[in-house]
Amino acid sequence: MKKKWIPWIVLMTSLSLIGIIITQLFWVMKSVELKDEQFGHRVELGLRSVVQRLLVHTDHENSELPGCGMVCGLADTTLLGNFSPRLLDSLVREEFEPHVRNKDYVYGIFTRKDKQLIFASASSFHKELTNTKLFVSLSCLYQPECYVLGIYFPEERSLAVQSMISWLVLSVVFVIFLLSGFAYSVYALIRQKKLSDMKTDFVNNMTHEFKTPISTIFLASEMLTREGVIGSPERIERYGSIIHNEINRLKNQVEQVLQVAVLDKGEFTIRKRKMDVHRVLEGILKSFSVVVKKRDGYVISRLHAGRSVIVADRDHFINVMHNLLDNAEKYSPGAPVITISTENVNGGIRISVEDRGIGISPDAQKHIFKKLYRVPTGNIHNVKGFGLGLYYVRTMVEAHNGSVSMLSEPGRGSRFDVFFPFTGKEDQILTDEEQTGENITD
Repeated sequence: MKKKWIPWIVLMTSLSLIGIIITQLFWVMKSVELKDEQFGHRVELGLRSVVQRLLVHTDHENSELPGCGMVCGLADTTLLGNFSPRLLDSLVREEFEPHVRNKDYVYGIFTRKDKQLIFASASSFHKELTNTKLFVSLSCLYQPECYVLGIYFPEERSLAVQSMISWLVLSVVFVIFLLSGFAYSVYALIRQKKLSDMKTDFVNNMTHEFKTPISTIFLASEMLTREGVIGSPERIERYGSIIHNEINRLKNQVEQVLQVAVLDKGEFTIRKRKMDVHRVLEGILKSFSVVVKKRDGYVISRLHAGRSVIVADRDHFINVMHNLLDNAEKYSPGAPVITISTENVNGGIRISVEDRGIGISPDAQKHIFKKLYRVPTGNIHNVKGFGLGLYYVRTMVEAHNGSVSMLSEPGRGSRFDVFFPFTGKEDQILTDEEQTGENITD
């Protein structure tokens, strides 16, 4: 799939999803309206049934009573003299009780034109009752179109919703599933695109890194075959040394690439020994200072931790510190000024490596410890690496039950803090020198 199609696919899918949700909401609203209409129709039929039964029970000895909706000719009959409130209540309850609770409705008799309430079953909702659309004429009992029997349901809409609550819940659940699946798909697509870009950059960078020592080895070996070089031991030694150094460089690069699979699978081995952090750091800084001085820089050492002995894998510890120091040197565009310091905090030792380099943007800080991620360097194009250094640092520090964090500001430098906890059993573990009986120099 071409990368330029991805935004369009996400856009079209998003619009389609919005259309589906809007359509779903439209049909839900229509369903609720239809339920309201059905509910109103059923109520109207119920009210007509009540009036018909009320007509049967009403005593009219001198009149023939036609059906509801017709002129009855009872213009001189008073309202309260022609019906019993108790009878009306009994008929209404009998008609509506199977469907709704008594507290869910209020009924009464009122005039249709001026909304004058004559009788009500409760003392509340009088205004709503006289304005209800659910009523039938009492023209078969009283003056034509003068009085109506109406009923009001305070929870009319909720009754309609309750009748289809299961379908509404299913609709909401399916919409949530759809949105969640879409969001995850977009996230996975974006993440896959970033990973693809990182792998492409990694392959391009790796090809360039491998090509340089291979080209140097090829040229040096070609020089060894020349006739004028064969008779010169000095030239043979020099070109042989170049080949040897470049092969070691190529070997180290291959090992870095292989570390990705080892770290991902967790197949690395941790051999913990008692070691003095200050002593190891002093040895590292002796060789690293030479690299910094070539660029007219210097290293500031502030090893102030009162307790510096920890239990850790010495080789991995050295690699962790070399990665942090190398990054500090590589991302310093001018003369590097690097500060390394130690202090005791929270039952362990914190080692800080600080530089005055280009710094790291807030967006890049979120991904700085991820595999294959390389910080954009702007105008600095000579920074080399595979994006594995800080990933290795985090993995190794966490394997020692420690933690790593960073503070950085673009243009003002960065500081990486590595924390190694004390185990409380350092005295029970022999140092490298004590186990081998040899004096190991740093």
